[in-house]
Amino acid sequence: MNYAEFLAAVGERARMPAVQAENVVRATLTTLSEGISGGEARHLATRVPEELRGYLYKDVDFAERIDLVEFLNEVGVRAGTDDERTAEGARAVLTTLREAMSAEDLDKLESELPKDFRRLLRPADRSVGA
Repeated sequence: MNYAEFLAAVGERARMPAVQAENVVRATLTTLSEGISGGEARHLATRVPEELRGYLYKDVDFAERIDLVEFLNEVGVRAGTDDERTAEGARAVLTTLREAMSAEDLDKLESELPKDFRRLLRPADRSVGA
């Protein structure tokens, strides 16, 4: 998936314009990288379009423990979105990201995040593309 396709998928899923989708993608990936190890962030960067890799760049291996509420608050501040748009946008970004990953990659990412992130990474009762 290329950059334009990634942004279009996020925008469609979150029902938001391209500019807002781009802000949410940037904010979500940046915040996600802070909560995972440097090695996992660098590995994840290989799964996204080149234009997005810098948001996952991390030159330290330290992972800041952050729960889902803190994660969404930080994404909202960075993206300039309200709570509802932030949750929809972050879910859309992570769903799109999930499509670019193998099951093994997803399991490894989940192992580095608190369990409450499952609601964003593997939303229940949502069809692909929803």
